[in-house]
Amino acid sequence: MMQNVHLAPDTDEDDLYSGYNDYNPTYDTEDLENDTGFQQAVRTSHGRRPPSKTSLVSSLGRPMTGAIQDGVTRPMTAVRAAGFTKAALRGSAFDPLGQSRGPAPPLETKNEDSPEEKIRQLEKKVNELVEESCIANSCGDLKLALEKAKDAGRKERVLVRQREQVTTPENINLDLTYSVLLNLASQYSANEMYAEALNTYQVIVKNKMFSNSGRLKVNMGNIYLKQRNYSKAIKFYRMALDQIPSVHKEMRIKIMQNIGVTFIKTGQYSDAINSFEHIMSMAPNLKAGFNLILSYFAIGDREKMKKAFQKLIAVPLEIDDDDKYISPSDDPHTNLVIEAIKNDHLRQMERERCVEVVKASQYVELANDLEINKAITYLRQKDFNQAVDTLKMFEKKDSRVKSAAATNLSFLYYLENEFAQASSYADLAVNSDRYNPSALTNKGNTVFANGDYEKAAEFYKEALRNDSSCTEALYNIGLTYKKLNRLDEALECFLKLHAILRNSAQVLYQIANVYELMEDPSQAIEWLMQLISVVPTDSKALSKLGELYDSEGDKSQAFQYYYESYRYFPSNIEVIEWLGAYYIDTQFCEKAIQYFERASLIQPTQVKWHLMVASCFRRSGNYQKALDTYKDIHRKFPENVDCLRFLVRLCTDIGLKEVQEYVTKLKRLEKMKEIREQRLKSGRDGSGSSRGKREGSAGSDSGQNSSASSKGERLSARLRALPGTNEPYESSSNKEIDASYVDPLGPQIERPKTAAKKRIDEDDFADEELGDDLLPE
Repeated sequence: MMQNVHLAPDTDEDDLYSGYNDYNPTYDTEDLENDTGFQQAVRTSHGRRPPSKTSLVSSLGRPMTGAIQDGVTRPMTAVRAAGFTKAALRGSAFDPLGQSRGPAPPLETKNEDSPEEKIRQLEKKVNELVEESCIANSCGDLKLALEKAKDAGRKERVLVRQREQVTTPENINLDLTYSVLLNLASQYSANEMYAEALNTYQVIVKNKMFSNSGRLKVNMGNIYLKQRNYSKAIKFYRMALDQIPSVHKEMRIKIMQNIGVTFIKTGQYSDAINSFEHIMSMAPNLKAGFNLILSYFAIGDREKMKKAFQKLIAVPLEIDDDDKYISPSDDPHTNLVIEAIKNDHLRQMERERCVEVVKASQYVELANDLEINKAITYLRQKDFNQAVDTLKMFEKKDSRVKSAAATNLSFLYYLENEFAQASSYADLAVNSDRYNPSALTNKGNTVFANGDYEKAAEFYKEALRNDSSCTEALYNIGLTYKKLNRLDEALECFLKLHAILRNSAQVLYQIANVYELMEDPSQAIEWLMQLISVVPTDSKALSKLGELYDSEGDKSQAFQYYYESYRYFPSNIEVIEWLGAYYIDTQFCEKAIQYFERASLIQPTQVKWHLMVASCFRRSGNYQKALDTYKDIHRKFPENVDCLRFLVRLCTDIGLKEVQEYVTKLKRLEKMKEIREQRLKSGRDGSGSSRGKREGSAGSDSGQNSSASSKGERLSARLRALPGTNEPYESSSNKEIDASYVDPLGPQIERPKTAAKKRIDEDDFADEELGDDLLPE
């Protein structure tokens, strides 16, 4: 065993450092002078230089390259380094990139007169003309497109001749020639110049230098089809079909479909059936399937019609069911057709058949979902009776389906304001599935409608506990807190909802409304500004902004938003009323006329708008127009006392003889009014009730329809604040006359005196002067 063991030899400790004095003889520099190979190598420009007498030392203390130290010359490490030349050794600047040589010489200028340059420019012009022709065609300017195409053809022929003179025929741009001819033929066809189009296509097809030109025979077949030359159309379609390889499957199918349509036009239904059957077997589509059914119908083969119809309905539509009956364009004919088939007998059969087939299949559990979807489809089509009938079928189903159906039924009855039915179905939905947030929300809605807001809030809270993302429950609980005047909690709910629905206009309006109720108009204005950034044309939001600015005293901003609201919705009486009063307040009665005239068109039975128009005319100095307006009002409302008073005043100012007639009518009306009030007073028991009813009778008898609505009160309050309400001929009775029937425009401008007649003092026609002696006997 010891024969394989090798012991280390006994050596001295000095042997551990042996070998360090050994060196490669290649690095021996002592005998380099006798080395012929080395001497031959250093015979260069550097080697021939006389050695320096002084020793050059580098910064590191070693001899420099080529230096002589202690009589021994250091070998050269490089003959010529990058960037170092003889000139550099003589003191020239270091310039390895040659930048000192100055800028590069300028590029050679184009010679525009050269034939090659002319050819390039002409080719560019031809391409531009082809593009302009295509653009004009897409814009519908067919004549311009044809002119551009012809111009491109002329310039292209000139280009070919110039190329033939300069280069060999092999260098002619065939692609440009092909595109010019094809565009020209297409423009001829678009302008119904079929003969010229066919000639141009023949030029392309017969030229063997154009590859794949045989496909253009399809275009020639289309032209023959438009010309009703069906035999030639079929011939060219078939020639194109033979020249198109089988890899272009889609193109071949389209050509075969054209062949089938042409056979139908010629009455060759058997050949058409062969074409369409081949298409339905290779790549079925709706058009081919429909045409196949028509062909079978033409030959009277009912069985094959059924099979073809089964193939047709197996073709995928690749669109959603909701999008099938949405018009893709604004074509009125298409819209009428879609509206007609939206719920026709075939559409109903489609729904019924779909559900029946699913019920008979292994996916029977999906039938209930399909029934629910069918009911929702009825809802989208606003067919509520069908939706209700469909949903009532689920009353005996399992709990989940019953809850979903009862939830929808509850919502339907709630929309129809049948709260009892809505509440019963909401209870059914909740009992079937206590964790259904929609059912709990509907139950809360029915309780809310009955005025029990605390209980409604509890249902909404339970819905939120079951589903914290139920935005309907969160919104409704905010409304409930508003009703309960718990504004801080309502604001918290709406702010949470705003974090979920960032751009909801309803949520933004509710937040602004809560701030308004909290008497924080600045915050309300800020949120309303966010609202109109989402819905900039909402007239209600704009008028609310105007109302807030008006309450803050900023009339200019209020006018801006009220005017914008009027611009988007010019039928809002409140906005019209404010704008008219604003112009009256600023003494621009002429501008207020148009608003009061519009108000009189919207509410023609309200006499106050007509009186305001007449008052504006009188205030602006147009007495004749004012008089005509008052007369027209008197014809429409003969029992209106205020109109008669202003007629008396105007006729007196102008000096008309009709003044006595109007004075008589005025006194008769006042007498009749007093008699009526006395009768009403004697027929009533309580003085308070008699006073209220007497005022209502007087208002209706005078034709003023002065109901104590909020709009009338606001207008009365606003107009009472204007000057001139203490003019003569106000009612002398104790009850307050509606200020809208008294001239709100202040004292009238004094009319210039004339010499025709002595002016009668205005006080002569005060109420005290109209005594009983003026009444008729």
